[in-house]
Amino acid sequence: MSDDQFKPAMPTTYDPKAAEQKWYEYWVKGNYFEAGKRPDAEPYTIVIPPPNVTGMLHIGHALDFTLQDILIRTKRMQGYDALWLPGTDHAGIATQTKVEQKLREQGTSRHDLGREAFLEKVWEWKDQYANTIHEQWAKMGLSLDYSRERFTLDEGLSKGVREVFVRLYEKGLIYRGKKIINWDPTARTALSDIEVDYKELNGHLYHLQYPLKDGSGHITVATTRPETMLGDTAVAVHPEDERYKHLIGSIIVLPVVGREIPIIADEYVEKDFGSGAVKITPAHDPNDFEVGERHSLPQIIVMDETGTMNVEAGPYQGMDRFECRKQLVKDLQDQGVCVRIEDHVHQVGHSERSGAVVEPYLSTQWFVAMKPLAEAAIAAQKSGKGVQFVPERFEKIYLNWIENVRDWCISRQLWWGHRIPAWYDDATGETHVSREDMKGEHLRQDNDVLDTWFSSALWPFSTLGWPNQTEDLKRYYPTNVLVTGYDIIYFWVSRMIFTALEFTDEMPFKDVLMHGLVRDKDGQKMSKSLGNGVDPLDVIEQYGADAMRFMISTGSTPGQDLRFRYEKVEQARNFANKIWNASRFALMNLEGFSASDIDINVKLGTADRWILHRLNETVRDVTRLIDSYEFGETGRVLYNFIWDDLCDWYIEFSKLSLNGGDETAKRATQSVLAYVLDRTQRLIHPFMPFISEEIWQHLPHEGETITLAAWPTYETALEAPDAVKEMELLMEMIRAVRNIRAEVNVPMSKKIELLIKPTGEYEAAILSRNEEFIKRFCGTSLLESGISIAAPDKAMTAIITGAELYLPLAGLIDISQEIARLEKEVKTLISEVERVEKKLGNEGFVAKAPAKVIEEERAKMADYAEKRDKVLARITELRG
Repeated sequence: MSDDQFKPAMPTTYDPKAAEQKWYEYWVKGNYFEAGKRPDAEPYTIVIPPPNVTGMLHIGHALDFTLQDILIRTKRMQGYDALWLPGTDHAGIATQTKVEQKLREQGTSRHDLGREAFLEKVWEWKDQYANTIHEQWAKMGLSLDYSRERFTLDEGLSKGVREVFVRLYEKGLIYRGKKIINWDPTARTALSDIEVDYKELNGHLYHLQYPLKDGSGHITVATTRPETMLGDTAVAVHPEDERYKHLIGSIIVLPVVGREIPIIADEYVEKDFGSGAVKITPAHDPNDFEVGERHSLPQIIVMDETGTMNVEAGPYQGMDRFECRKQLVKDLQDQGVCVRIEDHVHQVGHSERSGAVVEPYLSTQWFVAMKPLAEAAIAAQKSGKGVQFVPERFEKIYLNWIENVRDWCISRQLWWGHRIPAWYDDATGETHVSREDMKGEHLRQDNDVLDTWFSSALWPFSTLGWPNQTEDLKRYYPTNVLVTGYDIIYFWVSRMIFTALEFTDEMPFKDVLMHGLVRDKDGQKMSKSLGNGVDPLDVIEQYGADAMRFMISTGSTPGQDLRFRYEKVEQARNFANKIWNASRFALMNLEGFSASDIDINVKLGTADRWILHRLNETVRDVTRLIDSYEFGETGRVLYNFIWDDLCDWYIEFSKLSLNGGDETAKRATQSVLAYVLDRTQRLIHPFMPFISEEIWQHLPHEGETITLAAWPTYETALEAPDAVKEMELLMEMIRAVRNIRAEVNVPMSKKIELLIKPTGEYEAAILSRNEEFIKRFCGTSLLESGISIAAPDKAMTAIITGAELYLPLAGLIDISQEIARLEKEVKTLISEVERVEKKLGNEGFVAKAPAKVIEEERAKMADYAEKRDKVLARITELRG
């Protein structure tokens, strides 16, 4: 909207709902979020961490997306060709679980429907929830380039997934093999190591005595999972354990089953731990699997994919694994085999998606050989060519994981996802891996799909068109920053890095900003079971999107968790209202004023020059802090400038010239007011996009939208240190007088006498030219100022930097109370002097601190000491 269009007066109160819907539709319709319109500008790219199409977005998403929106809006305003690429993730296990649950409620299952019909149901689900996510993005005010939106199962990304699979297979880095994997008996699928949540549970340690075949005795083993003993194929001892050397090679008769198994020697056993003998179950434990491979032991699977005991379990066939455990322990006790049961606290793996207890399970799956990929990523990071982690400590966590990474199980026994591009020839027994679908009488495609994170690992470049060398890929890749929670550093961040290095020879992003989790007000993790979750749409409904965005984005530091408190959102809403009210006042005094009328290169008053200086400092600090991802500190700087400097001080000071008879001074103040409010809305826009656009459209401006308005820059011409010093004297004086009034309950409506004794001629001149300000804001009936002024006998006193203030409040003060007040003040000043003296006496501080900082500390100490001495002198005077 251009400046010369009719703009109705701002309403008394801000209506978030009306503004949010109006402006988001305006932005999207105007294509203001689309990249590619500045071909000569430097590109800046963020790809959104794609939310799962499983349901509603939560408050953690709101934090993640708001931080990205702040960055992209800032860069767009700074003139970059800014692309924020949106998209969603098919989320294999999570989405299939949701749809299967819905089918169960309808009395059917995916197997009843068949693969194709079931997938149609899932696509319907995806479309429904993708639309919901779009609505939520709009409610949050996210400036996404919808023209480039992607989905992990769309045609282009699917092509990229197949390309990666085939290339890795051809290099021998993808293989099919039989290994122990993490099995989810509820979802009936394999899981990778990092899809398992370990929870500390109270369990038991069962001590079992296995009898030797020759009847000469027994050997004792201990287990937390006695049901797996049915699949034992050996007992192992350390080869140098003197207790068992004579038993190596002996045969044991496995209780209940009656199977004969050997005692073997293997250095895997810790001879000083427990009995020094361990049961070996190659099909149900990853370490036992490796021992079994070394000793060519049989691999006996004793349960099926649902966690139900199978034919190998003998009399326990058909029982659930945990029911089997109870019955088997009872039977072993009856036979005298289970000799002791101890309480035992241990870590038990649970499926991240279904919550089921994970079963280590021998299964044929597809794997990525991780070592070569990990080595390349490690080398890049250690050579200084890696990504920059923010905070830096996450680099160590990343490296620790990738240095110890195991082969990645990538196949999932699901129907929803990228189907593995492998075909088996039943006639020849050969396996074919292909980029294109294969047809043939004896060919059948692998039924499994790929781990969701396999496609997500390609997200930064597959979304831009890879494997095709598209114009978007050339221009916007590598991306600039990834913003994500620290909880998926293994799932996603590390996998994107090694995949990007392998297929693009570049890091996928320059920086990785790791933010924390959003917890409840008591610091607990939000969850459905605790009922402490927060729906961002509910927060927006009650307080407005801007209040929610400002609270969550400025409420924490990088890498730290954030506690969600409604009172903090309320404070953010009050902040928005403060901005609104200040803008309304300004506009009432800018009637008929246009953007072309703004001229700050004229003679300005002290307050005008001071606010421009403070704005300039705020521009510098906010720009630096956003670039450093210090959003919490950015919020503090913006809040202090807008609430304190602009609203509480400048707007009040501006009323004198706006309501005065000096037209030149009034015109100057109008220019400054319009200029500062315009720049303030630009600075706050990335955090509070809706209210800033609403206000900006009412202000004198040029351009269609604040979204594309130029970001303010630091201007040397606006520096005014003398005006700052002058205003600091006036503000300290006004605060001191108001504090004294409050102490003796003298309201501002009651006029008082004020005597001011300036420190020198410089201060005297400041006071002289600002008498009107002092009278107005101190509420004086009589004002006297001069270096020769003597302190009255009965007066309240304030010592400020540059002056002594006396308020003759005869009959209103008690001398003893005034002395007590000053004694309290002198204690504070003595403490401050000692604190700074100690700081300057610290050799480490003096050696490391910049000269400017040391000078500032010395100036503080001198100021505190001067005030201390003056207060002490005043106490002496009052005591007579």
